[in-house]
Amino acid sequence: MRAIRSSFFQMLAYMRRDMMLFAACPAPILAGLFFRYAIPFLEAVLADYFHMPAIISPYYRLIDVLFVMITPTMFCFVSAMVSLEEADEKTAAYLFITPLGRTGYLSARLGLPAVIAFLVTVILLPVFKLTTFSSIAILLLAACGTLQGVIVALLVAALSSNRLEGMAITKLSMLTVFGAVIPFFVKDSIQYALCPLPSFWIGKAGSENTLLYMFPAFALSAIWICFLLKWYLRKM
Repeated sequence: MRAIRSSFFQMLAYMRRDMMLFAACPAPILAGLFFRYAIPFLEAVLADYFHMPAIISPYYRLIDVLFVMITPTMFCFVSAMVSLEEADEKTAAYLFITPLGRTGYLSARLGLPAVIAFLVTVILLPVFKLTTFSSIAILLLAACGTLQGVIVALLVAALSSNRLEGMAITKLSMLTVFGAVIPFFVKDSIQYALCPLPSFWIGKAGSENTLLYMFPAFALSAIWICFLLKWYLRKM
């Protein structure tokens, strides 16, 4: 445990030296402030201008669902960038054979950031949400959102050879998050074309206000993470 804690603090020290990664940490709070205050203001302005009762407000639940996934993704993105830097410098492979070990390295680079992302999401969602959620819904959404963040981090780490590629892969991997948008706009059976994406089921749970859809999200997230983790370890 001491080795994991020490490795995690080394990652934090690296983040402080990289302003891009450091700036990613408060980004969820900035996003939450925008969603909570700017979106309702924009809704009022647009509704008044077009003389309509609602324009954006029917999709407030979608905004909350996206916030649930964006927050962990930002935290896990930081850890993925650090892992890529260590892989590029050939230090990650050496850390695997130290007392830290492979399991300890993954715990420090993915496990702890994921736990922190989950806790931050549980705290921020009740503060910045635009719609009503029960306590169990907040916990389930935060857990699924955290797993989505881990998936994005593993996609970046497994498919990229360096940080430059990592930035490009991050933009592409974020497309997996937007599977949540489909259930809000596509109501016929064609929407299930994106059912392999965990984010689709998170969006489905939000659009239909049914927590049972969270279980396919958990199951698919586990499959994605297992596959990507093996790919990442094989690469390392």
